[in-house]
Amino acid sequence: MLDHDILIVGGGLTGLRAAVGLCDRFNVGLISKVYPTRSHSIAAQGGINAALTNNPDSRDDSWEKHTFDTIKGSDFLADQDAAEIMCKEAIGIVYEMEHWGCPFSRFPDGTIAQRPFGGAGYPRTCYSADITGHVLLNTLYERAVAKGVKIYPELFVAGLCIEEGQCHGVVALDMKTGELIPVSAGVTFFGTGGYGRVYQHSTNALINTGSGIGMAYQAGLPLKDMEFVQFHPTSLIGTNILMTEGCRGEGAYLLNNQGERFMQRYVPSAMELAPRDIVSRCIQTEMDEGRGFEHPLGRYIQLDLRHLGSKKIIERLPGIRNICIDFIGIDPVLEPIPIMPCQHYSMGGIDVDKRCASELPGFYAGGECACVSVHGANRLGGNSLLDTIVFGKLGAQAIGEDLEDGVPRPDEKAILRLKDKVEEKFRRLAAPGAEKPYRIHAELGAVMNEKVGIFRTREELEQALDKLIELKRRYGDVGVSSPVRYMNYELTAALELEAMLDVSHTIILGAILREESRGAHFRTDFKTRNDGDWLKHTIARMGDDGSPVLSFKDVTITRYQPTERKY
Repeated sequence: MLDHDILIVGGGLTGLRAAVGLCDRFNVGLISKVYPTRSHSIAAQGGINAALTNNPDSRDDSWEKHTFDTIKGSDFLADQDAAEIMCKEAIGIVYEMEHWGCPFSRFPDGTIAQRPFGGAGYPRTCYSADITGHVLLNTLYERAVAKGVKIYPELFVAGLCIEEGQCHGVVALDMKTGELIPVSAGVTFFGTGGYGRVYQHSTNALINTGSGIGMAYQAGLPLKDMEFVQFHPTSLIGTNILMTEGCRGEGAYLLNNQGERFMQRYVPSAMELAPRDIVSRCIQTEMDEGRGFEHPLGRYIQLDLRHLGSKKIIERLPGIRNICIDFIGIDPVLEPIPIMPCQHYSMGGIDVDKRCASELPGFYAGGECACVSVHGANRLGGNSLLDTIVFGKLGAQAIGEDLEDGVPRPDEKAILRLKDKVEEKFRRLAAPGAEKPYRIHAELGAVMNEKVGIFRTREELEQALDKLIELKRRYGDVGVSSPVRYMNYELTAALELEAMLDVSHTIILGAILREESRGAHFRTDFKTRNDGDWLKHTIARMGDDGSPVLSFKDVTITRYQPTERKY
């Protein structure tokens, strides 16, 4: 049995920043199912928001204005105290990362470069070309290694141990040996990322299954605001690789098949730099009304960078250019990029407070797997990298404060009991089954994409719910091809599939009950926002029959009274 004062699950930005903040005082272990620098944080491209006022057009910016843009962008569902904390911390976080060696792009005067992003009143997105997540993740990983954090790569967490109202640790599968390893910890912190792969089309890495969210939910923890799913406006046709908002921040156009910059028709004051939920709906509308282009892989709209010139594209968007050349044979210096909206980010997640603390002693969560809530119904671009590092830092501070009187001793017998349960689940999955996990996963992705997408109706959501219940029933007959446990990705996929089905259930049911349109949740049968009935968070708990039981709680309002969201 491994034993740590604090166990961090997830090797992305949130988990690494929490580890860095705790390892000087505590015995910290960090588990990641991939090598940490392969975590999905590395895929973030466009930048991280902070009111540094380095851009000549942002001299009047401030953390308060950043806060307001964040809350307005959230369609007033964000908890305003948490949003204030994030935006106030942002400036120090960016300078901290700079001092730790992060190679940000620079203006001629040597200050950190900042570009415009959607929904922002000022150009406040700090960036490193179009590989910002890459440089941030490597900077934090180097910091964690330098400080001696004990890192366990390629360990797959198969169960979260909660007994008697206390979190005791996890049971993990060593993917290289097939050994089940109990891990005891006085405190467990989840930074396990989002659930993008419950959708057929997603910008997310294949590892983004939401299994951490589902595992916490199955262990009795509540989830919050799961119906709010962000669809990024611009993913590459076919592969759905992200085409960063930085493209539009640098001045790219969105064009329909008539050559129009069609955003003029919808939000003329913001154009391509409207918030993501709005731009995604505009693109989808253009395609639905016949103004998109046809492609064997689906309909698309053009993202046109050509007028920016080769020098600017090569300097500021080199990754985008390389991706387009490598994956679709198009050089964006010469041709427009074919793009389509698809799932990108999870606004909802494990219900935690602004200290990353859950309702359960000893369990904390941060980043995309958690819902603090700073993003509400729609996240602004540039705020996700900020969220990960800010709440990795603040979660570490909160854990340190809560352990002033000592680290609680976990119940090792409880962890061994969980290990026995996981062993039994492995034996069941290794038995011959009529169903294969990949088939159920494919059907889940298709129904989420078709029925729980950018535009939603009760009829389609109820069809999705019926299908989801059928898939959960069929999951009981799932079996994998080989009982071997080491490097058996079919086995780990089967384990994660159960969590994906539960996560999808909360998304669908929350979307059915929320009879309004707010942020990324757009109901064509309830097209307006309804603050009188729905200015509240959705809370989902697992009921006795395995289905979600929903309740609601108030949104925290401080200085910014909800108003109509206009751009």
